[in-house]
Amino acid sequence: MTTDEHAERFTLLRPLLFTIAYEILGSATESDDVLQDSYLRWSQVDLATVRDTKSYLARLVTRQALNAVRAGARRREDYIGPWLPEPLLLDEHDAAADMMLAESVSMAMLVLLETLTPGERAVFVLREVFGFDYQEIAAAVGKSVMTVRQVAHRARAHVQARRKRFEPADAAEITRITEQFMTAASTGDTAGLLSLLAPDVTWTADSGGKATAARRPVVGAEKVAAVLINLFHTRQRTQDMRIEMVDFNNTPALAAYSGDQLEGVFLIEIIDAKITNFYAVRNPDKLATATVPRRISR
Repeated sequence: MTTDEHAERFTLLRPLLFTIAYEILGSATESDDVLQDSYLRWSQVDLATVRDTKSYLARLVTRQALNAVRAGARRREDYIGPWLPEPLLLDEHDAAADMMLAESVSMAMLVLLETLTPGERAVFVLREVFGFDYQEIAAAVGKSVMTVRQVAHRARAHVQARRKRFEPADAAEITRITEQFMTAASTGDTAGLLSLLAPDVTWTADSGGKATAARRPVVGAEKVAAVLINLFHTRQRTQDMRIEMVDFNNTPALAAYSGDQLEGVFLIEIIDAKITNFYAVRNPDKLATATVPRRISR
């Protein structure tokens, strides 16, 4: 077997492997590192011993992702303010028609997955999103099949209990509401903003202490509207800032630039035609590769 065949098999499955790592880690840059480490290990494998390339590589990437979670545990504990997943700019050729895949990389789902333990998260992702059987998952996480079944049941119940019961907004409605929001926010139309916000709307900002941002979530329509007016109206008038609509994590989002510098990515969650959550990623470390398009797959 040649190195070219190792590379060919890995490249073919790379979008899937990246998606597994990203859904376990919530970080595109860390997922890139995991895939690089995984490929180095894969390149040393005797391919004659590999019966199922997809299953083998999924196990390898899962183990490396879990190792990365453990290695970064202390950094996460010492993190200043709320921690949000890195925004994911999707390749324009990626189909959003796969609703399960689209939901699995949504910011709302990734934030929800953060409430699971790393082991629960890996099991949930491999089973519910990618459809691996329990035996394959057991080999990936180093647990017995019986234990994995119990973990999968517990994780599924946890997610279902916390997932809001709602009719998902279709793409056209999301785009319409996002555009209305952008118009109201940029023109300082407080009444227009309030008409779009849910009463308990929440603004969560991730700066890591490296950018100006609220270090605790802001809750309530009037309080959040004040934050939005200051950011999208006052600052846009007084500073060299421009706002663009982009597609992050399979939904319309807003990117704020100061000159050519990306200052923030703002993702919006919409339930029952009202904006319920804003996820503001301001940490420059998490924005460093945010403009690099990624391919995802399951």
